[in-house]
Amino acid sequence: MRIFPVIIAVIVTAFLTALVLQREWLLAFAGNEPPAAAQAEDDPAQPPSQAVRVVAMTSTAREIEDAVVLRGETQAMREVDLRAETTGRIISEPLRRGASVEQDQIICEIDSGTREAMLAEAQARLADARINYAAADRLSQDGFASSTRLATTEANLRSAEAAVAAAATEIERLTIRAPFAGILENDSAELGSLLQAGGVCTTVMQLDPIRLVGFVPETEISRIEQGAMAGARLAAGGQVQGRVSFISRSADPATRTFRVDIEVPNPDLSIRDGQTAEILISAPGTKAHLVPQSSLTLNNDGALGVRLVDADQITRFAPVSLVRDTPEGVWITGLAETADVIIVGQEYVTDGVPVIPTYREAQ
Repeated sequence: MRIFPVIIAVIVTAFLTALVLQREWLLAFAGNEPPAAAQAEDDPAQPPSQAVRVVAMTSTAREIEDAVVLRGETQAMREVDLRAETTGRIISEPLRRGASVEQDQIICEIDSGTREAMLAEAQARLADARINYAAADRLSQDGFASSTRLATTEANLRSAEAAVAAAATEIERLTIRAPFAGILENDSAELGSLLQAGGVCTTVMQLDPIRLVGFVPETEISRIEQGAMAGARLAAGGQVQGRVSFISRSADPATRTFRVDIEVPNPDLSIRDGQTAEILISAPGTKAHLVPQSSLTLNNDGALGVRLVDADQITRFAPVSLVRDTPEGVWITGLAETADVIIVGQEYVTDGVPVIPTYREAQ
């Protein structure tokens, strides 16, 4: 009874030996494919058995729009603190923060106090100085007054004119007006409060148009042009578009980056000052190939590239540069106008290996 396990072991060993050493003969016997020798005799043009089967795609370079991506923030186009140029008590009702104001609209009024009387006094002294100067001028022409007296009366006249001008200017300073149309960032000075010279009446901001500010690395600054189209995605949601209005000629000494301003319309004032934004600035287009991300590989030196099938169906490695990553694939440069890119099996071949490519339609 013990002979049967021995016979079974011999049969299994013989089968495994045939499977390993006579694989082609077994496949031919089973009818799946002919042996390599018979295959070569039937079709001399058929590739040798060591050729690797791969999947490839014929890719043609296409023009794509390029962009410089950076992070930035929104800034008011103009912002100014309205400060008093004289001291006095506020006699105007305050305007509340967020209020819209027009250019030259009165924001704060200061009590005139004795300034009107000082102006009247200066005007009276000016009238007296004019009379004295006219009299001295006539006497000088008739030879009854010296040139010294004439010069003195003229100096008194000019001093009186300056005093009138100063008093009038002091009265003009009692009214603080908006220098441009905008909105108030805070309440204006309260009624009855004492506003010192240099004190802040309020802050006015212009938000239409608004400015997007970003900082570009020195390696990318040459790709940006004045007036180029730009878009931004705000952190709070929403997208805006505008054009580049300013490119700095001097780099920040700390970061070695260049400031770029983009002017964006904001008629409804929905964009606020200080919001974070991801900015894309259009740059000159370039030709690139769209290939699956999985087709990218590394050579022995660690260079990023793809493996191609040449005219003789031999593989070769081509280094590439990554331009953009998209859900459809990656855009790469560094290849010829048309290239047969291996997209399946590139990890199992090296340069000079013959392949049997099966082509798939390009994306």
